[in-house]
Amino acid sequence: MKVNEVVKELRSLSDEELTARITEAKKELFDLRLKQSTGSLEKPSRIRELRKNVARMKTILKEREIGGEK
Repeated sequence: MKVNEVVKELRSLSDEELTARITEAKKELFDLRLKQSTGSLEKPSRIRELRKNVARMKTILKEREIGGEK
């Protein structure tokens, strides 16, 4: 998926769904880091991809929070 498609998909989710996805992604990140430390990680680029997706989701939540105050 391209970045724009990912962002459109994330923006269509509710706050609760975004929070759940952030939690899942952080758990997966932890597991991938553990695999990386043991040397059994097959796709190291997945770590970077997950980190960026978590940042995107947090940004969307923050934008909604700021937009809701006005």
